[in-house]
Amino acid sequence: MSAWFPRGSSDGNVLYIVISLLWFASSHVIMCIVLIHAALSLMPSFFTLSYHHLMQHVPTWEGRDKRYYRDEFQGSNFSNIQFDGTDSSIPGSTSCMKGTVWDLVPGVKEDMYSHQREGFEFMWRNIAGDTKLEKLKQTLADDARGCIISHAPGTGKTRLTIVFLQSFLKLYPACSPLIIVPKGMLLTWEAEFKKWNFNVAFHNLNKKELSGKEHTVAIEVLEEIESGVLSQDCIRLLKLYSWERGGSVLGVSYKLFEKLAGQRNGKSLQHKKIREVLLQRPTLLVLDEGHTPRNNNSLIWKALTKVSTQRRIILSGTPFQNSFMELFNTLCVVNPKFADQDNSVRGPRWKNLDNSSGINRGTMLGMRAVLEPYIHVHKGTVLEEKLPGLRHTLVFLHPTKSQQLLLEKACKEEMFKMIRMVSLVSVHPSIRAVVKEYFTRREEIATDIDAGVKAWFLLKLVRFADALGERVLIFSQFLDSLIFIKEQLESIYSWNEGREVVYIDGQVDEKKRQESIYRFNDETSEAKVLLASERACSEGINLTGASRVVLLDTMWNPSVEKQAICRAYRLGQKRVVYVYRLFTSGIEVGQYKQQHLKERISQGLFSLGEEHSEYAGAVAEDKVLDAMRSLENFDQIFEKIISQPKESDLIKTFGMEGQK
Repeated sequence: MSAWFPRGSSDGNVLYIVISLLWFASSHVIMCIVLIHAALSLMPSFFTLSYHHLMQHVPTWEGRDKRYYRDEFQGSNFSNIQFDGTDSSIPGSTSCMKGTVWDLVPGVKEDMYSHQREGFEFMWRNIAGDTKLEKLKQTLADDARGCIISHAPGTGKTRLTIVFLQSFLKLYPACSPLIIVPKGMLLTWEAEFKKWNFNVAFHNLNKKELSGKEHTVAIEVLEEIESGVLSQDCIRLLKLYSWERGGSVLGVSYKLFEKLAGQRNGKSLQHKKIREVLLQRPTLLVLDEGHTPRNNNSLIWKALTKVSTQRRIILSGTPFQNSFMELFNTLCVVNPKFADQDNSVRGPRWKNLDNSSGINRGTMLGMRAVLEPYIHVHKGTVLEEKLPGLRHTLVFLHPTKSQQLLLEKACKEEMFKMIRMVSLVSVHPSIRAVVKEYFTRREEIATDIDAGVKAWFLLKLVRFADALGERVLIFSQFLDSLIFIKEQLESIYSWNEGREVVYIDGQVDEKKRQESIYRFNDETSEAKVLLASERACSEGINLTGASRVVLLDTMWNPSVEKQAICRAYRLGQKRVVYVYRLFTSGIEVGQYKQQHLKERISQGLFSLGEEHSEYAGAVAEDKVLDAMRSLENFDQIFEKIISQPKESDLIKTFGMEGQK
């Protein structure tokens, strides 16, 4: 710090005193504000660090030109930082360049898949208006619109987005992109930035510590403070200030963004400043798994609609989740002008589609015409071309007598409780939640593993897969089932959590979760099985260490299961991926029927002329399942097995009819 503000100088002494006082009081907001006013009253009236003054003392940051710091630095008071303003428009390139946007990232085009190249140009046309540099405006205008990159899970949307950000920051170096993601994916984004050598600071607003990539002036000031801990608000303001300078990327989870930018955020000066910056300062908004804020009554949806920039990108392999109205809400997030255009007519019209008994081909074609300008679709043909294969199997199991008795009881419950109890009973009748509901003592029911057909199937599958050197990924929406399976693996096979068994749910710390993912994917580790909560692990992460995926229960939303499968079936997978859907009751079959109908609607909306077979390139045999069926006294648990189910199989088995 002495190189910038010598301790003996008036500027240096005053700045040092202010920061020291702020640090001392950072955990006490009221005291902090009092000290701020006291310290400011001591400053001479002329104490203002102008751009020219600052540039005499501050070295360039990571080789950046001094013009990026033209605004006056008045940020020594971290709880009352003076940001650049509320205008999200940004200056453009200072030189009139020729060529295309590909020239901004030389050598990258050849390394990308064709669908990524198309998506890259689609982003530029929607966000900036063109792909030719001479046609791009020197200053980004307000007439931009958002877009949705609907590429199948596992086909490289993160890489595509990083390349786009790289080129965008090259042409508009003062911009401030904001990426909002599910909490568990923030570390993945950080890792991807490093993997692809994206030499731009990534400020993780969820982290409680500084990264060392914050603004140079602030870092040097903090280095003068020898010990102690800054308050979380001060750390967040410092990150926001560093990002707001331009030329870096800010990452935050949906939940934290809702907390900081929503109406329920605190009324203190710091909270108001944070909210103002998050809503007004982004010049580009990227929403990973952007179907997340699809309920227009949710706080996160309301907060996102208040972000000022029109330049928005949604990344989602499954934009259609449950209904047309949810899709309409998603379109309103990515393109606010879409909602403004006769919303009183459009909204009810989309809602009426959900109430229709069937959607005809004409309606689908009309919907496609509405969606096409905003959505770039890739259904995953690159996976069929590049990966060894995918095999889906529907496995219908006979419940045991004790399970059948409990299933009959469970089916008399109200809907949500019924779904939960049916799922738990189908795994094993001795799961604690089942015992608590229907028995007084656990000893009243059989605790042998073969008393529950799904649990019995799983333990055999894991053992046979391990013999072939393969790893198994088990998904469930209910933690009781996952915990029970974990206990059985530890008891029967003497495996240990953290070594052979990896367990991840929504309560696992983010850092530990990332370590568990690395361990499971590491071919040299002893990991054999990963037990994963469907909601915590079904989106945005790479689990290519698994080649067998088991869906322990059935969800109403087909996109959740599709996302779960694509944790293993994605670019980078070296083996054939086998997927097993397990059924033991008519309730689960009914859920699957609803899934299939929703999936048919999604395919009708987003195929957009691209022919795609869900099971193309799949393999013809499953040695593990064949070996399990040949076991004596084990084949009796199988009621029916449908491999690579076709439309005719589903109609015959479930009575399903496709859309006309």
